[in-house]
Amino acid sequence: MTASAYSVDIRRLEAFSAAELYALLRLRVDVFVVEQACAYPELDGKDMAALHLRLLIDGDTAAYARLWQPEGKPPRIGRVLVAPDHRGKRLGDALMQEAISACETHFPGMPIALSAQSYLERFYRSLGFSPTSEEYVEDGIPHIDMIRPATESQP
Repeated sequence: MTASAYSVDIRRLEAFSAAELYALLRLRVDVFVVEQACAYPELDGKDMAALHLRLLIDGDTAAYARLWQPEGKPPRIGRVLVAPDHRGKRLGDALMQEAISACETHFPGMPIALSAQSYLERFYRSLGFSPTSEEYVEDGIPHIDMIRPATESQP
């Protein structure tokens, strides 16, 4: 299966059913807390104000990103993941293109920020992001802050 075989779902947290929310949060914990062996507060209080972007394959979340705008700062893309069963299908590329497009729609004329795991710096550079910090360790994993300039609006 290729990345073209997905559908896009983007919505606020309150629009999820209890079962959908459980599945989404379980996936995030499975990837970020269990797989990456990071003990940190996955439920960090940002989900209520965020947009939740999912790429769905046969109704299941194959990839996910959280989009939100901290007060007075550029919008951010975070919690970027591809479900283990769907890796190797170029869904990371598709997910980020959808996330960038959603940010441009919901936060027009603004740059987009993210905190990248350092080993993915080249991937994010290929999407137009540039480093804005030195490498730092967060939850035991090397990261780097990056930003993508605002896209000019078309008249």
